[in-house]
Amino acid sequence: MFCRDMNSYGRLSYLKLLDASIGLMHLFFNCSIRENLTVTEAALSLSDPMIVVVGLRRSIRNGTRTVDILKGLDFSIPRGQFAAIMGSSGSGKSTLLGLLAGLDTPSAGNVHLNGTAISYLPEDKLAQVRGRTIGFVFQSYQLIPTLTALENVLLPHELNADAKDGKAGLARARELLTSVGLGDRMDHYPVQLSGGEQQRVALARAFILRPPIVLADEPTGNLDTTNGAHVLELLLNLNRMEGTTLVLVTHDPVLASYANRRIVLRDGVILSDEMSANPEDGLVGGTVGAAGGMGHSVIVGGGGER
Repeated sequence: MFCRDMNSYGRLSYLKLLDASIGLMHLFFNCSIRENLTVTEAALSLSDPMIVVVGLRRSIRNGTRTVDILKGLDFSIPRGQFAAIMGSSGSGKSTLLGLLAGLDTPSAGNVHLNGTAISYLPEDKLAQVRGRTIGFVFQSYQLIPTLTALENVLLPHELNADAKDGKAGLARARELLTSVGLGDRMDHYPVQLSGGEQQRVALARAFILRPPIVLADEPTGNLDTTNGAHVLELLLNLNRMEGTTLVLVTHDPVLASYANRRIVLRDGVILSDEMSANPEDGLVGGTVGAAGGMGHSVIVGGGGER
């Protein structure tokens, strides 16, 4: 559609804008020396889990001192599961989110997404994996201000090399916007939308390519209680319909209480890893109450924390 009509400079500009949208956290992470894969990783069976984390470590230099943010994490998340990753500020949860999303490189270990080891891929290959595997929902929406709601949702489809059918993409974008209650706001620009409406556009954008994994950075963090509850309910409904794997990274126990699994980090290690009493609820999504109770499922990161 609109991207195909651009010259090469215009397409490059939009690619950079999209990269800014899905890679904003890249600014907060430092690069590290890449290491070879371990024998343990090579022996893993990746047929069932959607996300596999093996020996994941992340350290940074602070003057003459080395700070260990993540200290060797090992866990897997099955297909379709809603896992909440919890922890206070400084626990390492946002660093973990960046590594799961391929926005940072670990000091050791690896992350496997849908059977692909991503941590040491060249950037062009990594971008391809992210494009077909991950949908992003950010706390601050990250919509492109010069594009309408419809164009923002359609943009990942337009820039995806495998997405050839423009008519199908357009129909999909309209269907998603209608499903989040914005069927009459498709031609509005972000400045013409409320915060809740902008986040609903971001939800639709995250699901446009039917990604098997959705990562969300505190999607209700900038919203009041009523709008936050509405957005989360829509997110959980989309997750139920699309069958995605969702991971929520948060310090909020209320949000985490709706997950069917809770992984708690403290000082870079896993303090606890527990299943909900009703794990099936996290797979199908729940109902979000306007009073602040929320439903189930995604990867949500605490913005600006380690």
